[in-house]
Order: sequence, then structure tokens, then C-alpha cells
Amino acid sequence: MTRTDLDALVIGAGVSGLTTAICLAEAGLRVRIWAAEPPERTTSYAAGAMWGPYLVEPLDRVRVWSAQTLDVLQQLATDPATGVRLVSGIEASRKPVEPPKWGNQLDGFRMCEPSELPDGFATGWRYTAPLVDMPVYLGYLRGRLEAAGGEIAIRRIDSLDETVDVAPVVVNCTGMGAGDLVPDPDLIPIRGQLVVVENPGITEFFSEDTGLSPDLLHFYPQGETLVLGGTAQPGEWNPEPDPDVAAAIVARCAEIEPRLHAVRVIEHRVGLRPTRPYVRVEEHRIDGTKMIHSYGHGGAGVTLSWGCALEIASSLIRSSG
Repeated sequence: MTRTDLDALVIGAGVSGLTTAICLAEAGLRVRIWAAEPPERTTSYAAGAMWGPYLVEPLDRVRVWSAQTLDVLQQLATDPATGVRLVSGIEASRKPVEPPKWGNQLDGFRMCEPSELPDGFATGWRYTAPLVDMPVYLGYLRGRLEAAGGEIAIRRIDSLDETVDVAPVVVNCTGMGAGDLVPDPDLIPIRGQLVVVENPGITEFFSEDTGLSPDLLHFYPQGETLVLGGTAQPGEWNPEPDPDVAAAIVARCAEIEPRLHAVRVIEHRVGLRPTRPYVRVEEHRIDGTKMIHSYGHGGAGVTLSWGCALEIASSLIRSSG
């Protein structure tokens, strides 16, 4: 393989890498992904995943990226094969808080009446948002990339220097891997654990606004299954499910929805959210190769994915035009 075989090389096959590669390939570029793991073994696979720009900076760029992604996900929700659906539900807090500023972007957003809230909750809001079944969605993205002429090669690298002679443009979407590859000491994992259970008939989501607590509470209906969460444990690297944590997640969710007390567990998922003070989407050069970084999305990888990818693709098209 020579440098002229490719227009762009994307490193990483999570939701950011796949989406970026799709935008580049559908713009007519010859694209390949190098990834240490296939999509189904990335942190993206373990995501919940509902659209919502939580706890990510910088706010001005996040606002644009998340709005663009919302638009794409709403379009994808018209096709069941994508794994994206528009689902209604409630987010609530046990203490009085202001609703999120992004709420007015969502269909049906309104404040809840006290009678709509579970016992012990002081305020809440109802809305309809894209909910993504990640195993299905990652398969859809892979198929869309391949239909556009892109491909995925499983190849682990130890340094970004290994990519400089492969393509004139390299996009680094390595998530937590960027900590060593860049290197980036500002990047830390925030461990998330989820429990997938048999759905007892729940059709709406529920999510608690838990602030900065490491113990999250949400359940997301995915047809015959229900995804229960969760955790947000900064600095925790353990990729294996913790049975005690799983039991606590189920118990928290069952307090809100009694039908979950005796639910059958199907699967456990763990992901390490790649988190830094600011999402990094910027470029520089390494020995003549244009290196574009896109990582540090924290728990908002899906929420920001299309916006970041479209920005990168537009920048490359403008610079080559």
C-alpha cells in the first residue's frame, strides 16, 4: 500500500471513527479505518445511548455539533434498520433545578406536573429524543461505510508516527487510546457500567438528573430489552462488570419502576468514556501529514458524532477545493 492509495486514514472504529470515515467516504474520498478493536468491542458498543449534550465543553462548539447530530439522528430514526428511534420519557431531579438549555431543541419538551413525577422527585421535564440501540447502530454504520467504499482493518499501533506515510490526512478517533498515542495527559477514563435486561413492557425512558454523582439512574427501552444504568466513575480503568455495581443499578431502577425487581438479566456492558476538560477537534502536521484529532467526547460521543465528523469533512473539502 502506498500513500496514493488513500486520501484519508481514520484511526479508531468507535462511533466517532465510523461516522468520520462515512462523511469522508461519502464526500468522495478514499478512506480506510485502522482500529485496534472492531466496532462491537469499542466503548461505543457499551453506550446507552440517548442524545443529550451532558457535561462537555467548549459550550459554543458543543452546541453546534450536538444540534447537527440531532438533525441527522432524527432523520435516521425514520429507518428501523439504523437502530435509532425517537422515544418519549421523563428526566427528573430530587431537588429543584433548572431544565437543560438544550431542551427547546427537542420535540414535546415541557415541564412535568408534580403528579407525573416518581415519589421523592421535586422537578422534571418530558421530551422526545433519539435513542440509539448501539449494537444495531454500529452495524448500520459499518455497512454504510462499506457501501461508500470504505473499509476497516484491524491494526493496533503504538505511535501516530506509524501513520504518516499511509495517507495525506490522518484522523485520530482513538478515544482513550489517544492518552498514550498523542500523548495526552489530560485524558482520563470515566467508567460506565450498564445492565441489559428483558423488557417487562416499558415503552418510555426515565433518567434522573444526578449531577456529578458517580451513581446514575436511567432506563432506556430498546424493544424487547431494556438498558439500565449506570455509573460515572472517574479514573477507573476496570473493563470487567462488577456484580455488586450491577445489583445496585438494578435496585436503583426498580425503586422507580417496580416491574424491574425480578427482571431477567441478559447482558452486562462496561465502557471507559474518554474525558478531558475540552473535546479536542483540531489539526496539526506531522512530517507533512495533516493530523486531525477528534477525541475526548466523554459520555457524549454519540451526541457529538455527526457534528464533529461533518466539521472535519467540510474542512478537508474546503482545503482541497
